[in-house]
Amino acid sequence: MLSLKGKGVCGGVTLGTLAVLRRNAAAVKRRKVQNAEAEVARFQTARQDAIDKLAELYEKAVADVGKDNAAIFEIHQMMLEDLDYIESVEGIIRTQQVNAEYAVQTIAANFAEIFSSMEDDYMRARAADVKDISNKVLGCLGDAGSSWESGSGSYILAADDLAPSETVQLDKSRVQGFVTAAGSVNSHTAILARTIGIPAVVSTGSSIGEEYDGKLIAVDGYTGEVFVDPDEATLERIKAKMEQDAQHKKLLEELKGKKSITGGGQQVHVYANIGGTGDLASVLANDAEGIGLFRSEFIYLESKDYPTEEQQFEKYKLAAEAMAGKRVIIRTLDIGADKQADYFELLQEENPALGYRAIRICLERPELFATQLRAICRASAYGKLAVMFPMIISVEEVRKARKILREVQAELKYAGVSFDPKMEVGIMIETPAAALISAELAKEVDFFSIGTNDLSQYTLAIDRQNQQLEPFFDAHHPAILRLIEMTVQGAHAAGIWCGVCGELGADLSLTKEFVRMGMDELSVSPASILPLRKKIRSL
Repeated sequence: MLSLKGKGVCGGVTLGTLAVLRRNAAAVKRRKVQNAEAEVARFQTARQDAIDKLAELYEKAVADVGKDNAAIFEIHQMMLEDLDYIESVEGIIRTQQVNAEYAVQTIAANFAEIFSSMEDDYMRARAADVKDISNKVLGCLGDAGSSWESGSGSYILAADDLAPSETVQLDKSRVQGFVTAAGSVNSHTAILARTIGIPAVVSTGSSIGEEYDGKLIAVDGYTGEVFVDPDEATLERIKAKMEQDAQHKKLLEELKGKKSITGGGQQVHVYANIGGTGDLASVLANDAEGIGLFRSEFIYLESKDYPTEEQQFEKYKLAAEAMAGKRVIIRTLDIGADKQADYFELLQEENPALGYRAIRICLERPELFATQLRAICRASAYGKLAVMFPMIISVEEVRKARKILREVQAELKYAGVSFDPKMEVGIMIETPAAALISAELAKEVDFFSIGTNDLSQYTLAIDRQNQQLEPFFDAHHPAILRLIEMTVQGAHAAGIWCGVCGELGADLSLTKEFVRMGMDELSVSPASILPLRKKIRSL
């Protein structure tokens, strides 16, 4: 038996036949060429062919996983249009008088090494992207590629790594899961796996050799364990866990349509966090009572330029209509810190988490802010929308933001455009400053939503993305819990409701504590809705 341990990126336990990915990876050889310009032309033709194929992949991904999650293939097309990439490949062809295949592979290796050496997790994940686009070009040049055969029937796929384009091409009716030696929990591939719902384990450290192809394999997406050709004891244990998992999911299904209410009669609304309209199907499938956090910044992050009012309106309107009268809370633009869009032309900061971000940008760029607010207000005529301002630290900020909102609504009213004049307005409590003055802030708004991710890092003075500081990070620190309870008390004293939309909302070990505090709402990822409802009903 071969036993591996990695990181689970999508929960579930599965048992099936192993298919080891076989790429058409013929070694690229360096050849001298007589006509360098002819090779440049070959490269340009292959590059355009690759762009066309990526466009086809984008359309397929939109149908499979939604527009937001398919955006990676638009990014890959942009990477193939990047002048640095193009000029680097052409430079090698011309200066070394070599074949296009060698130049493409060399630049892919160079760029991947640069990305891999960066400290930022997001940039390190781009190493897989540059390899992916280069493989596309190599495939179009006819010297190498990434197509593979998996036989017939269901299977569990194993590979050294999987590019996003390979993941989206998986036949979901046949594939039961996948295992990769490399990859990270933050990669686009992991995100796609979670969206598709395939049990997956990445970063096992060791590849599974072709000699295991066709063997029985067990994958535990919860623990990150992988067993190839398991012995009898392991097999029995995995089968028992699969049965428990199936029973658990069946019991959770029975909770659909039921209220999230404790045995003592206390109701806690369970909402969903989403990154865009592509997540709506999962929200509905998991029976969310509403959307507690629509991360509108993803509309900006996936755009090449500032999204128009009409583009934003269509997305907010779709969410409002899909939820059919259930509350949809749209967080206004939260660009900055680790979420950057080049066209904003933000200055580089030594400590961006404490810098120019979120409401601070919106208040200093009021026309940008007003455009988004007009789109939200117009969409409010199609459902129960609410708007929420992030990173608030003062009463004055709330008043300035609400003033711009009132001006937008006055313009719409004058123009005869429909909107909901009673649309709720809330703020996120993400800083100790906001929590400490929550009683004053509560007089200015209709609700609070506590962003525990930022509240934790600002309270503990620990960067939540710094892996080196993980031993020091305590999400259950008494200071964090006291600030949360203080916020709930401040809200209720003013007669408004309070919820949580950060990661702690899905922490079942804290659910009882949140209920004790009197929390009105918990907003979590769609997959966490039914387990959370079960926990609440058990109290």
